[in-house]
Amino acid sequence: MAALACVLLAAGSSRRMRGADKLLEPVDGMPLLRRQALALLAAECGRVAVTLPPDRPAREAALEGLTLDRLSVPDALTGMSASLRAAARWAGNRTLMVVPADMPELTAEDFARVARACDGKTPLRATAEDGTPGHPVVFPATLLGSLADLHGDEGARSVLKAHPPALLALPGRHAVTDLDTPEAWAAWRAR
Repeated sequence: MAALACVLLAAGSSRRMRGADKLLEPVDGMPLLRRQALALLAAECGRVAVTLPPDRPAREAALEGLTLDRLSVPDALTGMSASLRAAARWAGNRTLMVVPADMPELTAEDFARVARACDGKTPLRATAEDGTPGHPVVFPATLLGSLADLHGDEGARSVLKAHPPALLALPGRHAVTDLDTPEAWAAWRAR
């Protein structure tokens, strides 16, 4: 298994949750952010960091006691690119696994499986079992400069378009279940 730099993207504002914070939603008896951080640490893929906005002390509190790097993203409101730039700087010359923190079906085994499939030369993107592209996404160190140049809320789409990733299917919908609204959370819990 390749040793990676792994980052949980947790600097978003949860705007569509209408006042609630999706990263603090309880999953398996704990805030989602803590659950995902624990899963990434348990996968033992490499060093772990989390991007955090400056104004969310409850997110910091959810991570209390965990050994991971906290990356402050003061310009988080400008979009996901701010977190990706911070992650690219932090990763240095290591291959970077990017994991949105709001995906409650991703597991430690999923993260370990992605790390095992990574060759450090080609981007790698997890998919749902049916092939729908999702997360995590792994970027070789040679592409971190491209992440550092991103702006806005598009994420890394332009980088993946220019450098098509290898695909790796994860079980079920693990790689694509992303819950952004109270209704999506209610529907997911009802299943």
